[in-house]
Amino acid sequence: MSLRTSIGTGLLTGVVAVTGLISQLASAEENLWVYAKGVDTRPEGSFEAKLSDTIHVGKNSGSYTFHDIRPEIEYGVTDSLTVGIEAIIFDHNYSVDDADLNPMFDTQGGAGQTYNKTQYAGYEISMKYNVLSPYKDPIGLSLGLGYENRDHYRLDGADIDQDSFVGTVFLQKDYLDDTLIFVLNTKFEFERRKSPGVLEEEIAVDIAAGVSYRIAPQWFVGMEFRHQSDYLNPQEDGEFDPTLDRSSFDLTDFRLGSQHQRGNYMGPTVHYADKTWWATAGILWQVAGGGSPHSFSTDDRNWDEHEKRQIGLSFGYEF
Repeated sequence: MSLRTSIGTGLLTGVVAVTGLISQLASAEENLWVYAKGVDTRPEGSFEAKLSDTIHVGKNSGSYTFHDIRPEIEYGVTDSLTVGIEAIIFDHNYSVDDADLNPMFDTQGGAGQTYNKTQYAGYEISMKYNVLSPYKDPIGLSLGLGYENRDHYRLDGADIDQDSFVGTVFLQKDYLDDTLIFVLNTKFEFERRKSPGVLEEEIAVDIAAGVSYRIAPQWFVGMEFRHQSDYLNPQEDGEFDPTLDRSSFDLTDFRLGSQHQRGNYMGPTVHYADKTWWATAGILWQVAGGGSPHSFSTDDRNWDEHEKRQIGLSFGYEF
């Protein structure tokens, strides 16, 4: 082999290695979907700023739009451990007609009234630890923990005092040289919520699954499924409903209560990534739902806690 060929081969190898490193940095912890996430954690010492807006649109009565806005910063403590903190901003604009569609109808002030308010709603701190890599192991696995504090209720914007502890299992499997990606997230939220005269201990289950395929350099298109349900028996003025089982997550008294509501969503997503930034959009429609007789559910859909569709927009910048 000539010296010129040797040098050329060495330069090509170096370019490929650097390009691979840049690609890895740019793709770490990318959000290819609205709710589902991959197992990637941030490289050690790196930061990422994110801004997401999940827009909940449409009940079966009147008009309803709710923006769940989350500015977030993440930091890679090690290559396997990422920590993050985010603010929670709620923007509600609704006017529902059905007097049974609560808590929205009561919060807006009754028939013909409108609730329109933007407010700081709380914060969340989180950590994510990568156990298995989808690029080296048969399957990727990460574990997440989080704590969330809220001052306002996501459904209607009313004042509350809520503490939530969140645990998430992230699974990922890649095919075709990492161009076809499957993920499954299972999240459990343990919520204690207080409002005037009401105490709720709730266990919520949130399952998100996604598939995404790289159709061209930097572009992914995919599909996403989401299931969300909660289990509780609210304590009102010190009394429980005797027809319902209550949830509890005390160390000496752990129990799963009656299911109040459930909603299933499905829809397409699209993702674009550059070297230092990325953007994702998606829309999910409620395809099935329901709940207990205490929920507001009709036509195989739930309406007191779910919407006709949820639109997700997110942007990330790495530095």
